[in-house]
Amino acid sequence: AAARPSVAALEGSRRCELCGAAPARVRCGGCRLTYYCDVDHQKADWISIHQQICQLLIPIRTPLPFLLSEKERKHGAEQLLKRQKYLIDLAYGTAREFVLEGKHKEALPAALHALRFSTEVYGSDSLQLVPAYLLLAEASTGVGHFLEASRYLSQAEWIVLTAPDCSAAVEYQLHRGLGLFCAAKGNLEQALYHLANDIYVASSAFGLKSLEASGGYFHMANVFFRQNKTDIANSLYAEVGRNKGHPLYFCQRVLKSRPEMSLLSGEEEADGFVLAAEAQRAEATRVLSTVLDVRERAPKQQPGETAGVLHALAMLYYLARDLPKAREAGRRALHLAKQLPQRESLETVGHLLTLINSCTE
Repeated sequence: AAARPSVAALEGSRRCELCGAAPARVRCGGCRLTYYCDVDHQKADWISIHQQICQLLIPIRTPLPFLLSEKERKHGAEQLLKRQKYLIDLAYGTAREFVLEGKHKEALPAALHALRFSTEVYGSDSLQLVPAYLLLAEASTGVGHFLEASRYLSQAEWIVLTAPDCSAAVEYQLHRGLGLFCAAKGNLEQALYHLANDIYVASSAFGLKSLEASGGYFHMANVFFRQNKTDIANSLYAEVGRNKGHPLYFCQRVLKSRPEMSLLSGEEEADGFVLAAEAQRAEATRVLSTVLDVRERAPKQQPGETAGVLHALAMLYYLARDLPKAREAGRRALHLAKQLPQRESLETVGHLLTLINSCTE
């Protein structure tokens, strides 16, 4: 019979949950299944994602008992897959929220978990890994780790290029990731090349005025703004949120249905008011805040467009329960709406302000 490995050998083979280094001798006292090379890595992983998944890891990483029947084995495998996919979504969503909040360092452990879980479920060459690679690249870029970011982007690009059935949704995200990386490094012309491809693929698949294409317009406008090409930048910023001809539709598209908050009127209200997932709401707020800043600094003011952006921001702040910011944006939108000949904006903004003021902070 083969000799059992010694305790020292087992300890020496354990790898850090965060960096993969061995030996990892610091063990989580909760799940007792994860190890770290030091306390700092344990703390970083806990803050990012482990506190959310600590107990969820137990049924995944604990070997199943011997099952007597094929039915029980099949059921066990199905439950394991469901748990793994849930952890992928949770880790990815958590990392995405951190990135959108500008907390790139905190995003890295969660994004790494999303990649590892995805690899376990789908394999190392699957297109399902591309979003995690792109998120890792964005987080790494945010903390100045350009070499690591380049490696993640190269891996994502290789998967896309070798996949015969790559969807437009994955392809445009790859171009966007490459564009943002080039912009961060100061290679603005290369950034514009990738962002142009981003917009082309997104608009071809989803439409020129789609939400998917709007993100490309926004990031391309940022690059032109850095090049002091303000006229081009302003024209592209105008495309952001111009779905159905109004910035408010951008807000609607990134929100999920929530009928009890009816802030719009007419046909828009019939579509249902929508509450964003936190990551989408944060991204919408960031985009619209940038557009507002550009509009307010423009030599020629456009009260109608600016009021629409402020209105959308007020709704997003309200949904986030940031009532002071919601009230301020709403008041500014109302002030501009009073200068417009149309009365529809004045009524809807007034309705929103009434709703905000009725809430207790």
